[in-house]
Amino acid sequence: MTVDFISLAVITLTAFLCPLFAAAIPGKPISETVFLLIVGMVCGPHVLGLVALSDSVDLLSELGLAFLFLLAGYEIDPKSIIGPEGKRGLATWCISILAAFGVVMLWPAFSVNHIDGIAVAIALTTTAIGTLLPILEEREILPTRIGQAVVAYGTWGELAPVLAMTLLLSTRAEWRTILVLVVFLALAVLVAVVPKRARDAGGRVFRFVQNNAETNSQMLVRTVTMLLVGLTALAEIFDLDIVLGAFAAGFILRYVIPEGNKAMEGKLRAIGYGFFIPLFFIVSGAKIDVTAIVANPVLLVVFIGLLIVVRALPIYLSLTTSATTRDMDVNEKLTIALYCTTALPLIVAVTTVAVNAEAMTQATSSVLVAAGGITVLIMPLLASLTFRAANADLTEAAREIKKDPHRTAQILRQHRKLGQQRHQAAKRAKAEGKQHGAVLGLTQEELLTLEVNESGEPAAREEHAKRPVRHRGKAKTKR
Repeated sequence: MTVDFISLAVITLTAFLCPLFAAAIPGKPISETVFLLIVGMVCGPHVLGLVALSDSVDLLSELGLAFLFLLAGYEIDPKSIIGPEGKRGLATWCISILAAFGVVMLWPAFSVNHIDGIAVAIALTTTAIGTLLPILEEREILPTRIGQAVVAYGTWGELAPVLAMTLLLSTRAEWRTILVLVVFLALAVLVAVVPKRARDAGGRVFRFVQNNAETNSQMLVRTVTMLLVGLTALAEIFDLDIVLGAFAAGFILRYVIPEGNKAMEGKLRAIGYGFFIPLFFIVSGAKIDVTAIVANPVLLVVFIGLLIVVRALPIYLSLTTSATTRDMDVNEKLTIALYCTTALPLIVAVTTVAVNAEAMTQATSSVLVAAGGITVLIMPLLASLTFRAANADLTEAAREIKKDPHRTAQILRQHRKLGQQRHQAAKRAKAEGKQHGAVLGLTQEELLTLEVNESGEPAAREEHAKRPVRHRGKAKTKR
């Protein structure tokens, strides 16, 4: 018990210090999560030994994982799953999982017919949407078109692997696994429908919960906690991963309260991000064996490279071929693809299942978890660079940076602002295409070649006005 309290004291101290470390770097290019992982690794049993991985600490860490996925499930808009982009996100994930199995089939270190290979294949298709949402909010990207695309593709990058874990990593027969999953989902639907109807009917219990939401009883928070712990316990009873139960709890909460509840959200974030979630990341870092990474750096690099090929590349191609996103420029598509290649919590979960089944060594798990941690560092960092460069004149920006490298950030901001002005002007020009085409006798392709000045108006109209005017397919010289 004393060891547990010492471990918790170290964890809470590091959880307090990590935001200070992150804020000390101008622009906060490194996420707080990265510091939590690094400090956890240093304080863990493989380095300083200040944090002991006891059963009590592991239980709290599991609750942290549950809170992370509860908030992720609650934040997800159902339209991002069933809408056009959501459907495309699911189709893209299916391509990713097929590519992942193809890669594992050619990888001598793993077997596609055993739990270790299946676990690696699933890990290669994940997106840490629960980890990304706070980063996107902090950078004010979430409400933008890029942010919504990240949510649409990233949601399936987290939900689909959870279902794949349940179906493919179970030691039961396939038909039993499917039966258990159907029973669990049926109970989850029942848990969602009962409070929804109670709320609509204005039942006595619901009124009591609502009226005592701000009293010492904190009935709304207790209700959500009961829902979360109850569904994760049910998942454990059915021998399913607790991530599925936590995700279901988040979806149910959003179903019952579709309009949201700011007070409740603030309290859940306070509980989750105030204690449980940073504890989960610190303990995840503590489980990383540094010596295993040093002994097998090739696996680390190869896994990150395969994440880019299996996850980022299909998303980029999907954005390029989709009718709703093909007008995005290269940097915007790269930004979305890089964000969606951020992976960690599910890598921890999927490798834990493989280790518990004695199908994967702890050393291999450490390397894969470390690779996931590195993606949390480099992918949002690279995405922020491509986001800043979106629509910018990179050639001219590069020249200016070369002359004055100390003004790099300022130069990129200026060019990004100018690029956005040009992009908006191009959209206006495209919207006015019919009018300009009628007056100037230009095709849509010719209209798009019009130069746009800094005020946002198409330039050089005089030259185009001299061209022959086209009427009903016949060319007539404009007088």
